[in-house]
Amino acid sequence: MTRLFEKYAGRATRCMLTGRWCGAFLAVGLLSAWAAIAWTAPPAEHRQSGDLRRSPVVDVFERCREAVVNISTTRVVQMRSVSLFESIFDFAPRVRRHKVHSIGSGVVIHSAGYVVTNAHVVAQASDVQVTFSDGKSETAEIVAVDPEHDLAVLKVSGEHAFASVKLGHTGDILVGETVVAIGNPLGLQHTVTAGIVSALGRDLVFNDNVTYKNLIQTDASINPGNSGGPLLNVNCELIGINTAIRGDAQNIGFAIPVDRLWETLPVMLDLERRERVQVGLRVSGPRAEVEEVRPGSPAADAGLKVRDQILRVNGEPVRDGIDYYVHLLNAHPGDNMNLAVKRGGRTLDFDVPIRVTPLPDGDSLARKLLGIKLTTIPSRVRRQYDLAGLTGMMVEEVERNGPARKALEPGDIIRQIENMPTTSLKQVGLVLEQVVPGDAVDIELIRFERDGVYLINISIPTRK
Repeated sequence: MTRLFEKYAGRATRCMLTGRWCGAFLAVGLLSAWAAIAWTAPPAEHRQSGDLRRSPVVDVFERCREAVVNISTTRVVQMRSVSLFESIFDFAPRVRRHKVHSIGSGVVIHSAGYVVTNAHVVAQASDVQVTFSDGKSETAEIVAVDPEHDLAVLKVSGEHAFASVKLGHTGDILVGETVVAIGNPLGLQHTVTAGIVSALGRDLVFNDNVTYKNLIQTDASINPGNSGGPLLNVNCELIGINTAIRGDAQNIGFAIPVDRLWETLPVMLDLERRERVQVGLRVSGPRAEVEEVRPGSPAADAGLKVRDQILRVNGEPVRDGIDYYVHLLNAHPGDNMNLAVKRGGRTLDFDVPIRVTPLPDGDSLARKLLGIKLTTIPSRVRRQYDLAGLTGMMVEEVERNGPARKALEPGDIIRQIENMPTTSLKQVGLVLEQVVPGDAVDIELIRFERDGVYLINISIPTRK
């Protein structure tokens, strides 16, 4: 078990001003006067253009800053406090609840309001607020979390399109090339730092259970609060998500390579995982190319093939594989989806129905596979622990001889199963339906005890 706590650390910031004295010995006469005039009056085009100060870093910041967001989260923590008086007279310790606020960064990857950040930035959060460069804040919904790769997707709503960044590729990153980090270090909003790519393919081991692989190493200054923010190249392309620093070193930071996003976002945004529907396509990459057509699916029946390139969904252009899944999320079960695809040198149109299938019984699957009964979080529990924004399902019963008897307790609140939020029995069923009986499932839960609130990540084998 990992006890929830928040450690606040202040750092003194030291600024140094350096300058140099420039002296000149001027000759007497018209020549020296002309030189002085020439020195104080540079050519007009230099004074007006600002080209000498407009570096690639300035350009990246001005082009990308609106897509970078500050993320603040709130969670409620219980702490046990024992005073000297109480310990002498053996009084019961006082349990105090307080709200803990954390900060991080994120980046908008799609104009529909989808934000990518680190999983650890939003872990255990009951309330997530996203603040844009203009100072406006919005409440964000946690769409999906992938703790294994330390990635999370948030959704903010708005009537307008959001500024977003273009996803780049890890394959053409050059060691030594200039990179820019924008984020919220130590709460200093929209701070920009610059450096170079120091190395590629780094592995970072935190403990026996957590290892991040194939990271980008950079010397761009990254501090607490930068987590989840973008690492950008000079073309304003997202090449990494800043995730970690070495506490025992200076100018050594790490970012998750963008190729990991290309791999995981289609799974995290997949409508078929989030709703009880079937399309039968797996699409990925910057060309929105079909990688798989599942046999017997609506896509297969309509005639789509592997290597087809998706050009449009319902008449709307598709920018890349991520864009396809965002378009799909806007569709409704039972709709017909029109896809324009490029095959060879031809453009073809296909009507693909979004097939609705019966919803799985989440209550029955939880009993069958885990031996537990789930219920919604009672209002009395929310009032007791001030959990207005907490989502999840509460464990009501645990079978005495069931698979979860040693892992779960009545009163536990299950927040995620297999990295998917469990906001209802419907979501529980959609996740557990994909589990092969006998396989283990990863569960994130919150447990309330007398001495505090605990976050627990555990793997439970399911019943065969």
